[in-house]
Amino acid sequence: MLRHSIAFLVAAVVSPLATASERTKTPNVVIIMADDLGYGDVGWHGGPYRTPSLDKLAKDSVRLEQHYSLPVCSPTRSSLLSGRFNSRFGCTNPQNPRVFPFDTVTLAVALKSVGYETALCGKWHLGSKPEWGPQKFGFDHSYGSLAGGVTSYTHVYKTGEFAKTWHRNGKLIEEEGHVTDLLTAEAVQFIQKKRAGPFFLYVPYTAVHLPIDEPKEWLDLYAKEPDLGVRQYGACVSHMDDGVGKILAALDKAGARANTLVVFLSDNGGSTDTQNNDPQYAGKHPEFKIPARNGALRGKKGQVYEGGIRTPALVSWPGGLKPRDEHSPVHVADWFPTLAGLAGYNPTVDLKWDGFDRWPMLTGTAKPEPCVLYWLGPGGNSLALRKGDLVLIRQNKKPDELYDLVADPGQKTDLAAKRPGALNELTSLLAKVRERDNDAKVK
Repeated sequence: MLRHSIAFLVAAVVSPLATASERTKTPNVVIIMADDLGYGDVGWHGGPYRTPSLDKLAKDSVRLEQHYSLPVCSPTRSSLLSGRFNSRFGCTNPQNPRVFPFDTVTLAVALKSVGYETALCGKWHLGSKPEWGPQKFGFDHSYGSLAGGVTSYTHVYKTGEFAKTWHRNGKLIEEEGHVTDLLTAEAVQFIQKKRAGPFFLYVPYTAVHLPIDEPKEWLDLYAKEPDLGVRQYGACVSHMDDGVGKILAALDKAGARANTLVVFLSDNGGSTDTQNNDPQYAGKHPEFKIPARNGALRGKKGQVYEGGIRTPALVSWPGGLKPRDEHSPVHVADWFPTLAGLAGYNPTVDLKWDGFDRWPMLTGTAKPEPCVLYWLGPGGNSLALRKGDLVLIRQNKKPDELYDLVADPGQKTDLAAKRPGALNELTSLLAKVRERDNDAKVK
């Protein structure tokens, strides 16, 4: 079923198990996003890197085993904050020009309108000039990189117009310190503030995006590893994991953890075999190939196969969710409708959401009906569309592919020739979904 004009109504649904007091006391929301962390990098998926804080969080979470982002960073961020597919904004690549029209109702705008204090500590990458920054789109406070991934100690983006990007509240600044430590400290400081109402904190780390250059204390964890790439990448993963632990500890210390919903996810699949010492970044950085792992999934960052779009993801709320594995598909566009519903935000106009309110599924009170998930890949040169267990893959100048993701999660067997009826059905559905591509693109 496609979402059109009545789509916004589902966000008002509250779990039938919620008590009157739970409906009145809306939760704080913390979204922590890793950058380029692979599905197989984390401990609870059998990864080789040390993630004790995330592993502990996983034990207390609904573990989303089929959570989907987009193949690269800006598209995921646009979808998370808008509740819409990235294609609606024409955003298919990492993007420095402004993504959102200024009147876009983002998740931050919505939560702020119902009394939340809102903050972003990390990577924005939806418009890399200060006048296009987070505070133009609902965030009361913003800090970090306006552009994409930055160097670890000098905090600069790729050489060019947007190289100088480190900011606080729209003003470019310079600071000393490792980028992961700075972002964690800012997030912790925000949590420690005294406030009367709820808060929304979005922490999109730049880790584990290149260029990686980790301090000795984290490299020492992997001192016995002979490969420099494993030492540096592992240190970066563990450093970010420690930051997550500090954020959770701050919530505990503030007495806020019981009524805080925490979401952890990655913006895309792991970037395997990419050179860390990218010449686009000023300075010299350790030379190695990124040893990210996407488990048994096919593909990597930049691709619409599962390894490029399925990410590790957790959602934890001690006051509202019981820990378990959840295998139903969840798209990053679902978070806005879901969180809006919990916060009591009711849109007054059609926000044209593509995502759905997943709260009944997260509580285990209902199984979601099969819905359409859609990904438009880098440059619009690849796409995927999923309904139920089947996914259609289309890439430039190649025959369409069809996979059954339940029977074949590694996407080893193309069923296009064997199931022409299913292929035709998804092809027709794709044409309908694509009718709204670019309908909110900045002119």
